[in-house]
Amino acid sequence: MTAARRDAAEQARLETLLTQVFEERITFNQLLGLKVDSLVPGDVRLSLAMRPELVGNFVQGRLHGGVISTVLDALGGLSLMVAIAERHPADSAMQVLNRFAKMGTIDLRVDFLRQGLGQRFIGHSEVTRLGGRVGSTQMRLLNDEGTLIATAAAAYIVS
Repeated sequence: MTAARRDAAEQARLETLLTQVFEERITFNQLLGLKVDSLVPGDVRLSLAMRPELVGNFVQGRLHGGVISTVLDALGGLSLMVAIAERHPADSAMQVLNRFAKMGTIDLRVDFLRQGLGQRFIGHSEVTRLGGRVGSTQMRLLNDEGTLIATAAAAYIVS
C-alpha cells in the first residue's frame, strides 16, 4: 500500500518554506547570498553571485575556500531535506521542516580542484545514501562558464 502524497498546494508550500529557510532563516546563507535554484529530487541546486566580500585571494579575486566549503555543506543538507521529504510523502510541510531541526553535518570532505574564479557559482548535489540516522551526499561547484571548481562528500545526522 502506497502512502498518501502531499497535494500540490502542500508541496508548493514545502518548497516555499525550504527556500525561505535556506535563503532567509539561515542567516549565514543569507550573508553569503545563497539562492535556491532547484528543489527537484536528484537535481537540487544552489547558486551565489561573486561579490567582493566573498574574495579570499584579493590579488586574483578568487572565491574564499571557506565560502566554497560552506556552499557545498549547505547544498548537501538541502538535498537531504528534499530526499527526506520524498521518503515521507504524506508529511505536511511543517512535519518535513521539523525533521530539519535534527540534522547536522558529521563529516565533510572538500576537494578544491581549480581557482574560484567567476561571476556566479552553481552547486549541484546528489544523495548517495539516506539511512534512518545518517545521510550521505556528493556535491559539485561550478562557475558560470561550467568549470568544475570543487567537489565534496559529506555525511549528516538526519534523526
